Amino acid sequence: MSNKEIEVLWSHIVRSQEHLISCLDGLGEDDINWRPLENANSLYVLATHMMSNMKETILAILCGQTMSKRQRGDDFKAVGTAIEPVRESWNELKKRIESNLTLLQSDALDKEYTHPRRGKITGREILAVVAKHA
Repeated sequence: MSNKEIEVLWSHIVRSQEHLISCLDGLGEDDINWRPLENANSLYVLATHMMSNMKETILAILCGQTMSKRQRGDDFKAVGTAIEPVRESWNELKKRIESNLTLLQSDALDKEYTHPRRGKITGREILAVVAKHA
């Protein structure tokens, strides 16, 4: 990536997501789907939700990639049988995002985009929100 600011924010996002996924290592189906409280999210939900959020905000909004409309509520219904598919999806998504971030124009961080829930937001804010969310 040619933009240091993008590199710093993206590296934080990557570290956070990889830490979250590593928390699932060695866990069975019941454990990856365990919710500490009835209205809380499982680690599996958190990992898949973050990827869904990155697809929407980084790939679709910031990088302008065409994606199917996200059904955000579905993120919180996710149930898995194993961590391997999540890890594979993350590795593919990470590569896709990295290749798209390298194509961003120099003004992409200052440019305003329309976020479906946050309204007008700059490219810098998009990456900062994802980094904070991670």
